Amino acid sequence: MADDVSTGFIDPTREAFAGFRELDRPGPIHMFNLVRFRAQAAYEDGTVATGAEAYESYSRESGPVFERLGGRQVWIGKPELMLIGPQDEAWDIAFIAEYPDKDAFVAMLRDPEYRKAVRHRQAAVADSRLIRMQPGLPGSHFGEMNQ
Repeated sequence: MADDVSTGFIDPTREAFAGFRELDRPGPIHMFNLVRFRAQAAYEDGTVATGAEAYESYSRESGPVFERLGGRQVWIGKPELMLIGPQDEAWDIAFIAEYPDKDAFVAMLRDPEYRKAVRHRQAAVADSRLIRMQPGLPGSHFGEMNQ
């Protein structure tokens, strides 16, 4: 857990979300997540928890919505070292979530139960990256992808 300071990369901007919705192709999407927790969660109501604990609450409460909409976790790991990239970027968790299509992701964000749970994510996260990806199959050579 790097710090308590938010960089502002917590929720998508309206413009980014509009771009997400306009990118219309059939089939599943993968969402690559990099997350850094606050040392202490920043709840507006004063709830006391670590960032990691708040993120666990987010996962526990949003998980049923994610699963109901056909989501599944494809991969998860704990970043250990930034070998190439900004040395000041440290992440507590990295994972890939799969959704059946973009509409399932949009439905999750609009779901009333998810909207209640997201307060935990907002309190927990100091910084994050969320990258939409088109899944593919590995090719026969390193770095090659078959569609």
